[in-house]
Formats: sequence, C-alpha cells, structure tokens
Amino acid sequence: MSAFEAMTFAPAVDLLPVTRRYAALGDSYAPQVPTTPLPEPRLLHFNTALAQQIGLDAVAGQAAFTAIMAGNLPWPGYAPISSVYAGHQFGSFVPQLGDGRAHLIAELQGRDGARWELQLKGGGQTPWSRFADGRAVLRSSIREYLASEAMHALGIPTTRALSLVGSPQDVVRETIETAAVVCRAAPGFVRFGHFEYFYYQDRHDKLGPLADHVIGEHFPQFAGRADRYQAWLTEVIERTARLMAQWQAVGFCHGVMNTDNFSVLGLTLDYGPYGFMDAFDAHHICNHSDEGGRYAYDRQPQIGHWNCSRLLQATLPLLSEQPEQAVEIANGILEHYPPAYTRAMTGLWTAKLGLRETREEDPELINRFLSILHLGHSDFSRSFRHLSRVRSDTDEPAHGVRDEIADLAAFDAWTGDYRARLRAESSNDAERAARMNAVNPKYVLRNHLVQAAIEQAQGGSYGEIDTLFKLVNRPFEEQPEMERYAEEPPPSAKHIEVSCSS
Repeated sequence: MSAFEAMTFAPAVDLLPVTRRYAALGDSYAPQVPTTPLPEPRLLHFNTALAQQIGLDAVAGQAAFTAIMAGNLPWPGYAPISSVYAGHQFGSFVPQLGDGRAHLIAELQGRDGARWELQLKGGGQTPWSRFADGRAVLRSSIREYLASEAMHALGIPTTRALSLVGSPQDVVRETIETAAVVCRAAPGFVRFGHFEYFYYQDRHDKLGPLADHVIGEHFPQFAGRADRYQAWLTEVIERTARLMAQWQAVGFCHGVMNTDNFSVLGLTLDYGPYGFMDAFDAHHICNHSDEGGRYAYDRQPQIGHWNCSRLLQATLPLLSEQPEQAVEIANGILEHYPPAYTRAMTGLWTAKLGLRETREEDPELINRFLSILHLGHSDFSRSFRHLSRVRSDTDEPAHGVRDEIADLAAFDAWTGDYRARLRAESSNDAERAARMNAVNPKYVLRNHLVQAAIEQAQGGSYGEIDTLFKLVNRPFEEQPEMERYAEEPPPSAKHIEVSCSS
C-alpha cells in the first residue's frame, strides 16, 4: 500500500476527478516529473472562496490534502508534469526555459463548470531547472499568493492562488530562507514562450497540436474553422492589449514582462518583482534588476505590443505555408493591438474620472491630471480615490484630493475644467462618487504592507497574511477599521526594492 493509499479521505471529501488534456499532448510538451517532498509541511493559508468555487473546500483540513499542496503526495490519478518553453528575457532570446520549479498536478472541471489546472510553484527540481534547486521561498510565495488574489478582486484577469504551504527547510538565496509552495489555479498556463520554443527549434510540426489544444479548450468558438489560428491570435492580441490597459489603470507594474511570462489566455502571469505604485511616476521601475527601465510603467503597453509581435513570429507557420503571406497576415493581426489598447485605456480613464461618456477633449483632461500627479509624485491610488469628493455644484477647493497634490495652482485650474466637464453631462455628484469608488480602489497591495506580512511570517506569525488577504479581496469598500492600510507608506518604508529574486 502506498503512502497516499494509506491516507484515505472520507466519502464526503473525495477529491475531484482529473483528466489529462494538456498532459495528453505528450512528453515533447510536458514530460512527467515527480515533485520533491518538503519536510514538515504546514498549511499557512487557504483560499476558501476559490476552493468553494472549484469544489475543494471540504478537503482543506485534511492532512493528505496539505501533503498534496506541498508536493508530498500526487493527486489521485494524475502524474505531475512540467512544461518546456523558451522566451525573450529583457529583449534577448533564450532558447530553452521551462517550468524550472513548477509542476502541473491536476486538470479538472470545477463545481462551477469551468476548466481548472492546478500548478505547484516551488515543488522541486524539473528538467528545466538549469541547476537551480526548484524551490520557492516563503518571501516570494507570500507575494505571489496575495498579489494574484488582489488582482482578481480588482477585476483584472490573472492566475489565482489556492493555497500557501510553508516548510522549515532551508533554501539558499542571497541569505538562507525557508521553503514554501503556492498552488496556482488557472484555466491554463500556456505562455507565448511555449510557441517560441518549438518555432525556434524548427519543430514547426508541434505548433499546430499545441494551438489546437489551446483553441479547443479555451477558444471553442474558433475550433474547426479554416481560419481558426488567425481568429485565435487576433483574440489573444486584443486580450493582451486590454490587460495592459488594466495594469496601467491601477498603477500596477509587472517588473518582468518577458514573453515567457505572458499568457495566451490574457492572464496576468508570474508575480515576481511586481508593485502597485505609491507615488506616481510615469517612468517608475519596480524591479531594480531592470537597470535599463525596459519594463517601466510607461513602457508596459509598448512591451505588450512587442511581445505580441514575438508570438506572431513564432506562429507564422500556422498562418500560411507561404512565408510572405504568413507575414502579411501576422502584420494584419498585430494591427489590432493599438486600437484595442486605446479603446480599453480610454474607457478605463473615463470611468476613473467618473465620466458617463467620452468626448473629444477628455484625453487632454485625463493627461493633464496624470501630469499633475507625475510632477508632484502624488500618491496614485489615493489621488484617484479622493477625486470622487470633488463637487460639480461649487467652486470651493476640492478638499481631500488637494492634500495629495504638490502644485495646487495647476490642480485648481484643472479642477475648474473638470467641474465644467461634469456639468456638461449633467453629472450627479452622489451617483458619480459611487461609480468612481467602484473602480478606484481604496486598498491596493502596497509593497510595505506585503513586507510587513513577510517579516512577521519569517518570525513565525502568519496573521498578517490573513489580514491582507481579506483586505485586498474588498479593495473598493470602505473598511473603517482598516484605514491605516490605505495610507501612503511611511518614509522608512519607501526604500523597499524588489528584484528578480522576489
């Protein structure tokens, strides 16, 4: 009898059955790779709401389930796999990357009827580890666990986080840290880099099966069509453009926008050196490893466009057997990105200002406000949140938001034009404030808040993880007892930096 068979579940808490859909593609895409057990695994946090959605809430307290989430036991009926991919990292092509510390442990249909894949990050070495240890540390695991759920609560497409498991096992980074494993959940984890790998390996026969899998599982409306690859790629490019706009609208910086970190489903993928901006700087670089600022805030839309061009390059053989015609089709697809981004970004900025409709002069109004924030390094989230307090029926100073502004003369002049714009569409102040507060979060996952939770966890206290988890799942709500979490970081916390090791 195996260790797993000896640890049985009661009938009421049986795990969901699994299928092998991505795994069925075979070893060329993702060979079977066993996870490496962790000593003394402990479930530090569990996403009960997501578990209920999938249908896993009843097993949360079971020791065997914790063992599965740690990589110590396999999911019944599924052998873990790790996929290979390539990618452009900081603009340079790396021909082989892959899941260096990630294992897909289950493919299943949830209680909600949706397709879910569960992946452990930090589950041990794989063929793609490149001599690394295959582990994740508690610090980075807390950051990913909280960030993915914060983004989901903001309405931004993202991978999710089901569980956070810790272990006393030492892991050597810049210092000695302890190991942890995050279970990520998503409809799928296929990246731009998966297609790049087979394209640049000249294994073009592998592109079609992978694309057909993605289309069949995630874009069934295109399945079977003669132009399915063109239709699917157009949708991917437009989803990516919309995702970039959503990042910009909440001041989110990814930090490592390599093509191997971009999802063909349009999801935010891989939370390493990310950050929600505090003081607004259009040129903000959240990753101090990014010395050239390639992935600075204001360059994210451009990089999203460039990454899409790399995906289209890697899928040229799918578009036509004639190289010149394939390039022509790809260029036509790529042309969908700029207008898709502009439409999404204009709509988001318009909503953040509480405008019901878009007018020709609105882009200038929006850009003037952003310039005021940029020049004064005003707090991004607080400034937009407080903007809902501006009244259109008075010329009195806009209290609250003025506290965030350095150049009050410029802001007061802008406020006059903003009020005129509101009156032009007969805006109702109370209704507008409600609309604005539903899109301008009061609470975002600021770096200093996460750092405090990390430091407490490293000392053996995990309560702050739960506090932040609950906080960021209600980002738009007034939570009077949590008011201090909406404050800008104290001067002592403004030095916090994150890097590719985060």
